[in-house]
Amino acid sequence: GMTAEQAFTESCESITGNIVKTISTQGIKAVYDELNDDDKAIFQQAYSASYMPAKEILQEIYDEVASGNEIRTVIMHGKRAAGDFPVGKIDGTDTWKVGEKVRANRDEDNIPLNPFTAGVYIATMMAQCDVLLEAGHPYSEVVNESVIEAVDSLCPYMHYRGVAFMVDNCSFTAKTGSRKWAPRFDYILEQLAYTAVDNGKAVNEDLIKAFEEHKVHDAVTECCKLRPSVDISCNAETSTKEIVIE
Repeated sequence: GMTAEQAFTESCESITGNIVKTISTQGIKAVYDELNDDDKAIFQQAYSASYMPAKEILQEIYDEVASGNEIRTVIMHGKRAAGDFPVGKIDGTDTWKVGEKVRANRDEDNIPLNPFTAGVYIATMMAQCDVLLEAGHPYSEVVNESVIEAVDSLCPYMHYRGVAFMVDNCSFTAKTGSRKWAPRFDYILEQLAYTAVDNGKAVNEDLIKAFEEHKVHDAVTECCKLRPSVDISCNAETSTKEIVIE
């Protein structure tokens, strides 16, 4: 029942303009702890439904990287891109066109924290943490790869000028990966997570308890203490970022 602008604000804007800012300065669990009881119930429903579908894709990505398949994909993509199949932009659909309108009228001080959006986003973030931890990676690497890069390096670009601006200021490897894996996340969340919520599937209390008691929260909190006092700058009038996107 939302307008397109409301839907974008409650999803994309909620992530880039609210959720990640809380994570960046206070940690992952701070987003959850700040919710009232009704919103926590919505968060738990979204988290419970999204964690395993997201983890399935993240485990596949990890296996692809570990096996060497992913870098082979990047090399082959590079050869195609240098020939008849140049890399196209990814912000031409209605969603991202609506985003342009929302950004033009944005009130930075009144971007909502949608609990359902937070549940899906944080479930995916925690799933990545667990995939890396289960593979033996240290907490410092896990936090950097799963949390800091997302909230402090990537999302500010998206918040400034949209998804293409974020993706296409990354490496060619990241450009390839985002185009390859984003549709997989879209499909599996829509088909497994959101349908579970629509069908009233019960919250997995064990998953919620594991989230609430996860050791990664302490690691993220410690990293927050080391965070610079300034955010990444994306709005210089002339910069490499502006040149790349044009």
